[in-house]
Amino acid sequence: MALTITDECINCDVCEPECPNDAIYMGEIIYEIDTSKCTECVGHFDIPQCRDICPVDCIPVHPDFVESNEQLQLKYEGLMRAKAETDTED
Repeated sequence: MALTITDECINCDVCEPECPNDAIYMGEIIYEIDTSKCTECVGHFDIPQCRDICPVDCIPVHPDFVESNEQLQLKYEGLMRAKAETDTED
């Protein structure tokens, strides 16, 4: 399951630096989450860090991107492989 940020977001800027996958970015109006990078912190932490720190509780599960823990783990592994490849090219 990828997460999403609702329009209740107050743009407090606390979630973006907490994301270990750099999935959170400033959209046109509020922060948004790139579902292709969101693993709900699987592989990094026990709980999603953005949800844990959000002061207005505006980060629910994205209803269109429901994934099992196994799928999130595979996504995490793929992101880490891609990051390692990019790091070796630099």
